[in-house]
Amino acid sequence: MGSWSTLKPVLKGKCTFCLFCWIFCPEGAIIQDEANKKVLFNYEECKGCGICVRECPTKAIEMAEPES
Repeated sequence: MGSWSTLKPVLKGKCTFCLFCWIFCPEGAIIQDEANKKVLFNYEECKGCGICVRECPTKAIEMAEPES
């Protein structure tokens, strides 16, 4: 994961594929999975800023501690 936060975004299954998170992610860490109509997170690029969480209209994304 990037070097800002220890939290990472996780998808909670309510995604409507509106792509607001993808549009607003300043690091380009969100990937569009067109086949499954969902988003994926590139944790190598993600800084844990939480903008995706704030921009999601359905609250489908939450910040969580990375699994060890």
